[in-house]
Amino acid sequence: MSCYDGMKERFAASRFRSRFRLSEAEKAYLAEKGWNVIRAQTERIIRERLAQAVPPNDGSQTPMRGHPVFKAQHATATCCRGCLSKWHGIRPGHAFTEEELAYVTDMILGWLHDQAGDLSVFPSTPDLFEPASSDSTAEQHFGKKDI
Repeated sequence: MSCYDGMKERFAASRFRSRFRLSEAEKAYLAEKGWNVIRAQTERIIRERLAQAVPPNDGSQTPMRGHPVFKAQHATATCCRGCLSKWHGIRPGHAFTEEELAYVTDMILGWLHDQAGDLSVFPSTPDLFEPASSDSTAEQHFGKKDI
């Protein structure tokens, strides 16, 4: 069970947290970027906006829109140090440990995966940094004479 799965029912019981949904445009964005890029963006956003001992503008640093991660932060109570303390027991006043960063990242990604559903209906860009699977070699894409 993921950390998100363990909290999903609590979020669903909250009128505020349960109202967040991904739009079709946000789902298309997730599909286009791919989960590796979304994970990297999530980690960057959390490091820059939330992981410091005293984040700038704490309590109002997370916009309601602009990136699917922002919406996921509100839906999972990972939007500010106050919500992290109340919902997840991550006390304020200290910089995140790597374990806390991983927990928050996994919580957000869990919600995004849950909300995104089947992204295969959207166009996507292959991750050029992932090793090619056996069925997607350059030879198959371009033909032997083109390599």
